[in-house]
Amino acid sequence: RCLTIAHPSLGRFAWPLTCPCLRLFKASRLLVRFNSLASVSTLFSMPERRPFVRLPTDVYPVNYGLRLKPDLIDLTFEGKLEAAVEVTQGTNQIVMNCADIDIITASFVPEGGEEINATGFNYQNEDEKVTLCFPSILQKGSGSLKIDFVGELNDKMKGFYRSKYTTPSGENRYAAVTQFEATDARRAFPCWDEPAIKATFDITLIIPKDRIALSNMNVVDRKPYPEDHSLVEVKFATTPIMSTYLVAFVIGEYDFVESQSSDGVTVRVYTPVGKAEQGKFALEVATKTLPFYKDYFSVPYPLPKIDLIAIADFAAGAMENWGLVTYRETALLIDPKNSCASSRQWVALVVGHELAHQWFGNLVTMEWWTHLWLNEGFASWIEYLCVDHCFPEYDIWTQFVSADYTRALDLDALDNSHPIEVDVGHPSEVDEIFDAISYSKGASVIRMLHNYIGDEDFRKGMNAYLLKFQHKNASTEDLWECLEQASGKPIAAVMNSWTKQMGFPIIVVDQEQHGSDRVLKISQKKFCASGPRNGTYENCPNWMVPISICTSEDPSCTKMKVLLDQPETTVNITNIAPDHWLKINPGTVGFYRIQYSTTMLESLLPGIRDLTLLPVDRLGLQNDLFSLARAGMISTVEVLKVMEAFVNEPNYTVWSDLSCNLGVLSSLLSHTDFHEDIQEFIRDLFTPIGMKLGWDSKTGEGHLDALLRGLVLGKLGKAGHKATLEEARRRFKEHVEGKQTLPADLRSPVYLTVLKHGDSTTLDTMLKLHKQADMQEEKNRIERVLGAIPAPDLIQRVLNFALSEEVRPQDTVSVIGGVAGSSKQGRKAAWKFVKDNWEELHNRYQGGFLISRLIKLTADGFAIDKMAAEVKSFFESHHAPAAERTVQQCCENILLNAAWLKRDAEDIHQYLLQRKAPPV
Repeated sequence: RCLTIAHPSLGRFAWPLTCPCLRLFKASRLLVRFNSLASVSTLFSMPERRPFVRLPTDVYPVNYGLRLKPDLIDLTFEGKLEAAVEVTQGTNQIVMNCADIDIITASFVPEGGEEINATGFNYQNEDEKVTLCFPSILQKGSGSLKIDFVGELNDKMKGFYRSKYTTPSGENRYAAVTQFEATDARRAFPCWDEPAIKATFDITLIIPKDRIALSNMNVVDRKPYPEDHSLVEVKFATTPIMSTYLVAFVIGEYDFVESQSSDGVTVRVYTPVGKAEQGKFALEVATKTLPFYKDYFSVPYPLPKIDLIAIADFAAGAMENWGLVTYRETALLIDPKNSCASSRQWVALVVGHELAHQWFGNLVTMEWWTHLWLNEGFASWIEYLCVDHCFPEYDIWTQFVSADYTRALDLDALDNSHPIEVDVGHPSEVDEIFDAISYSKGASVIRMLHNYIGDEDFRKGMNAYLLKFQHKNASTEDLWECLEQASGKPIAAVMNSWTKQMGFPIIVVDQEQHGSDRVLKISQKKFCASGPRNGTYENCPNWMVPISICTSEDPSCTKMKVLLDQPETTVNITNIAPDHWLKINPGTVGFYRIQYSTTMLESLLPGIRDLTLLPVDRLGLQNDLFSLARAGMISTVEVLKVMEAFVNEPNYTVWSDLSCNLGVLSSLLSHTDFHEDIQEFIRDLFTPIGMKLGWDSKTGEGHLDALLRGLVLGKLGKAGHKATLEEARRRFKEHVEGKQTLPADLRSPVYLTVLKHGDSTTLDTMLKLHKQADMQEEKNRIERVLGAIPAPDLIQRVLNFALSEEVRPQDTVSVIGGVAGSSKQGRKAAWKFVKDNWEELHNRYQGGFLISRLIKLTADGFAIDKMAAEVKSFFESHHAPAAERTVQQCCENILLNAAWLKRDAEDIHQYLLQRKAPPV
């Protein structure tokens, strides 16, 4: 599942994620030291875990024969299940998962025996189970379980649910669609809803004859339904053996585009009616991607077809159902005229992510949710490998460092982080681990592992793993074993230190020159967002850290590799001239922060200004320093001085990361009376690159130039750069009047700029554009920036708009988040709005990950101690079980922000004043 729901270029608006990738506005980057607390987690401890027992193993399914008849008017469905099962030991009851379904009748027919009717259905609603009670013992052997049931096509975007769409003639209708991961197949039919209980599926859907029906497999029969001639019965081929969370079906009205991959798989992209053209880009990506993965894994795609479909109401970014991948419209549809560069990149990444799951997750499935990270971390890594193959001009691996790697480091530095591998029990705990640790840290440690092993041995190990466990379930340890055998390296020992304990090390480095040799002293200790902790090496966690070292002689080539498997070590590097620098972690691949000695850092900093350091290393150096400042280990002023050295920077991703960190600082300083001074600093830093780029694209420019222009103009406009504001207003006026349509890549920065400095007329115009927009990408683009409007009464209008019919349910969160992230007033108003409307919001998202995202976006940015207590208190009386850890993290971040402000605000103020002072 991809949880990222916006483009990386718009900030980390995911988890997770993506979690764009779906990536979270980097509120999680507001981490700093809180000196008076030994551990914030002691203040905000996690509640006790709920008791949970997995399903008994005395009866298990072999095949599900499933018939479903949805009513798209009354929004209900009828179902018939006929499951071939094995009874492994005699029992008079069958325990299954079942939620929000009413069972009408149930019976069991032993092979060659008489039908036995169930005498009772005992629902355990809390555990989402049902026990079918029988009057006699069901004997060991094969049999058939028959259940008739009914349910509701719900509006919660999970299970078997309804999705509202508008026909080209303007009529509102509903499609019936599914989202089963993690534990919601049980809302569509009674089943053994655990990933390790695999079976085959024979699915038949009874639907209106003017609708399309899709499922995991190809259609084998479509015939009139005898009881009602307005309906047809659509039968699908038998699936391979698979987990329930990967089953899917869709009934609705769609157009499609079709192609075949070079290895003979039929690929279709289904779009809203009349928008087939918008499926062509995703089709091109998918047809390139399938052969790439087949070649990479040396295992063919196992189904005859794959469908990719855009769903109007969809909570995640996308879902990897085997053979029928579902997407938000914005994660699949591209309009050549009205889609921006970041949307194309986003679609490419999400398609790459979901298709990777067809092998890694679907063919081989995690044994239990504890190993979820393996699914999501792997797909979040290989999506970049795939996009780099399809679109080398995207420089996507540099973007990985800003979008995934640094985001994971930020979250994992908190006391309220968690290990990559988390013991999961009760269903309510599962959604909470779909976060930046499972996705982004998972992807980052797999990238580090791939680098440590080398591509050839990595592929060899992956192939062995997929062949050994195909159509079965596996655990993290199974993968390590295959990679260990392929590489001969101690994979399990190295990786357990990264997956089984939370956090990561800071690598402390010092050097001495001995003749023509350089001696490095390298040590590791746990990095904490709240700064160094007292304690000896003996009681600190240790990691097995693959460390690479490069020199100024060849910054792109690794001079030496060592495995740091103890608290400290000394490394001797020969033939290094005294005036040459050394850099740890070239390529920013190792998952750790670095603290250089003063002399080492000073020798590296000129490489930022003269660009001799690679872009990814310029980014990593700046990001490490910013993180050390938040943790109180260096002064924030020192980082501002380093940031000024980026004035010649040409690289989009480096600017993007700088922009993110300055956004964090700007948000923090909105709690002071010198917020305007940091805006001036931003204007000074971004003006030269803004002048160089200009407003209009030039001949020969590419994808990254378009991303950089949008980023820089948006940053300058938001910071109140006069010339940018005037030009944005001029172009906006021409766009609205129909004289000159804004290019898609300029719309976000222009909309943001005019709103940030706008009034009620601006807001009215923007809402009118939103209403007129035919494309969901354009609606979302507007929704994300509406919160920039400054006047309190208009902020309230935007918040009310977020819950209106005009905004799709899944997008409400980004509207409220946009308000919270735009200003101090917006933050207060958004938090009050969430509290006042909590019942409606919580009911709407019913414990899914969107509720966690909403809490994070609205609560994370405060910087006053008492707000941590207020947030904690509110959620003690308004329970959100799926967001408990998010609440702890928000409270921790608020306290850390307050400490950062207290510690550094005055020094920052003095530095910003001194910059403005005329030279004496």
